[in-house]
Amino acid sequence: MRRILIALLALTLPSASIAASTKIADLPAGHFVLDKKHASLIARVLHLGVSNYTLRFDSLDADFTYDPAHPEATKLQASVDTTSLDVGADYSRKFADEFLNAKQFPKATFVATSMTPAADGRTGTMTGDFTLMGVTRPVTFKVTFVAVGHGLPFGTIAGFSATTVIRRSDFGSRYVLAYVGDEVSLDIEGEFDRKLEDGWPTHAATTPWPCRCTG
Repeated sequence: MRRILIALLALTLPSASIAASTKIADLPAGHFVLDKKHASLIARVLHLGVSNYTLRFDSLDADFTYDPAHPEATKLQASVDTTSLDVGADYSRKFADEFLNAKQFPKATFVATSMTPAADGRTGTMTGDFTLMGVTRPVTFKVTFVAVGHGLPFGTIAGFSATTVIRRSDFGSRYVLAYVGDEVSLDIEGEFDRKLEDGWPTHAATTPWPCRCTG
């Protein structure tokens, strides 16, 4: 019924030009959950010392709570299905098992323990406990607030980017370490939906960003 209602509302809305805001002051308080269809985790590792081998993970999840009065108190947790490793070839799952022991450890997790906003409010660092292959170590991400705006057909959405570099050997991944680099860069793009207290996404909430409608 919920999907039918949203579909009907989408059909009745006029065509619109959606205005987004890059001002962190326009990000409202609330609980935000990752839109899994508009998120990515890209990893790069040096191959044979000459090229950056690029791969991605197809299944990830995250959520955070935010209070604009206390951005340093933001709570975030995330998880990645390590079996969803995708190298664009039919041996993706084989690599997941060889490099990440995905059969035994099918999930990697991150729980933020501290947030440090920069003076501009749009960038900062996020440190937390990263668990991979059963090993937990502190990892710090550089985080950038991209924008906040209207979802479709309505609601509040916000986008963030995050980057870091880890050493896979710190987590016990030593497979062909002489040929495939130890340092792995992680680049994350995430779009989040703000949730209402009753569990509905804010597809039914009003937001301060103007929707310039035509037609």
